[in-house]
Amino acid sequence: MEKVRTASDLFVECLEKEGVEYIFGLPGEESLALLESIRKSRIRFIVTRHEQAAAFMAATVGRLRGRAGVVLSTLGPGATNLVTGVAFAQLGGMPLVVITGQKPIKRSKQGQFQIINVVEMMRPITKSSRSVVSADLIPSIVRDAFRKAEEERPGAAHVELPEDVASEEARAAPLERIRARRPSPDPKAVEAAASMIEAALHPLILVAAGANRKRVRCELEAFITKTGIPFIATQMGKGVVDERSAEYIGTAALMENDFLHRAVEYSDLIIAIGHDVTEKPPARMGYGKRKVIHVNFYPAPIDDVYFPALEVIGDIAHSLAALEKRIKPPAWDFVFFKKAKEALSAHLMEKADDDGFPIKPQRFVAELRSAMPANGIITLDNGMYKIWIARNYPAYEQNTVLLDNALASMGAGLSAAIAARLVHPGRRVACVSGDGGFMMNSQELETAIRLGVDITVVIINDGGYGMIKWKQDALSMPSFGLDFGNPDFVKYAESYGANGYRVERASELGRLLRECLGKKGVNVIDCPIDYSENVPALTDELARLAAGL
Repeated sequence: MEKVRTASDLFVECLEKEGVEYIFGLPGEESLALLESIRKSRIRFIVTRHEQAAAFMAATVGRLRGRAGVVLSTLGPGATNLVTGVAFAQLGGMPLVVITGQKPIKRSKQGQFQIINVVEMMRPITKSSRSVVSADLIPSIVRDAFRKAEEERPGAAHVELPEDVASEEARAAPLERIRARRPSPDPKAVEAAASMIEAALHPLILVAAGANRKRVRCELEAFITKTGIPFIATQMGKGVVDERSAEYIGTAALMENDFLHRAVEYSDLIIAIGHDVTEKPPARMGYGKRKVIHVNFYPAPIDDVYFPALEVIGDIAHSLAALEKRIKPPAWDFVFFKKAKEALSAHLMEKADDDGFPIKPQRFVAELRSAMPANGIITLDNGMYKIWIARNYPAYEQNTVLLDNALASMGAGLSAAIAARLVHPGRRVACVSGDGGFMMNSQELETAIRLGVDITVVIINDGGYGMIKWKQDALSMPSFGLDFGNPDFVKYAESYGANGYRVERASELGRLLRECLGKKGVNVIDCPIDYSENVPALTDELARLAAGL
């Protein structure tokens, strides 16, 4: 006998079939039927204080699990508030399913009140955007949304559920979740790649965002162990391979003039593992004497900064395993790469123990790395500290440095930390956020308190938009338009029920970090920073030193 229930109940059954554990968001009048269906389900609904933060949380769940996170909003302003978080997932390759409500589509009592074309608004920033016009279409629409969000390249998929459709009777049944097997690479492509690598004099591996998937790490480590080829990482490729490795040179945190850029220039072949041109590129690759082998789940879009000579398309883990089996390492010359690594390592250590106050960024990153356990997770907002951490903070395990180098949005750090703690309740989690980015979604402190998550939030306090100041200064422009005032962050944290602390001297930071990471609840640290190092250390001095390598 057919099971008859409301369309909203069927919708939630489909979400349960997909293994959804959390839905983040803010409901509205048009999504109350769906909210009631969620209440009766085993899915945990987490109400946030802003839709943008909810999307950041859901995208982070998708990033960490490899299966789509889910966010819910109402129509109109609720949907428009989602846009930045949806674009964050789409550009960052994070699987996300977006659900929005809508006014009745068959008969409306409110004219055009709050109505915008959400489906069309979402289309440019998602892999698919559809409206449910019939209850019995829900199973196929939901299954398709999750499939599109999760298949390579991952991203966002949007489904609109109108209020009247949600209340219809439904007789359809949820579709089974199908596990798709990714294809193995073409053996001829593997043979050609192995021959190119063996023929190179100075091959170099680039580990990028697409390599940050389950299973890839084991095969990549085996390939590096057999060949001994040095590697660099993009910012979103950090931690795929333990960065304590002897073959690790560094992370591409800057666009040019770093020691690793000299290594890239010296190489005659780059093996790009999972590189995605959406991520800010580490260098111009594939032109002149330097050839690029593109190893990824999908072909490379041709770009001014990325032009592969050969593509090995298929499951990255399978491709690496096939290459590792086939390759016969000759006597490559890695002397210059080792020299570049030594010079970079020496530069990273400079001022790591500086006692000056406000704290130098080098000292801050050194103390943070010392305080965090190997599997501890740091989530970053977007600001000047992201450059310093990407460059100076070695990641030991996969997905332990969660930063965004694609959309590079401010305001995501705190939300990502909350989601990371939900996914990994047994791990230490710290958010590092600038004072500008923190205040964009600081209201989510209340969400963290309400959920009872244990996180440490470090606010890098310089009273301005530090990264843009660095660019402004580097262009010899006068300081203008980038300064602001801040609340008392200690009192601000305490007003939410969090613990608030302020760093008063450099020697306090390490102790305070370890203390907060070991405590229950939400702990907020106001950390004044001295960014006067930005131009001398990262622009003038570095360019001179790297040029002399």
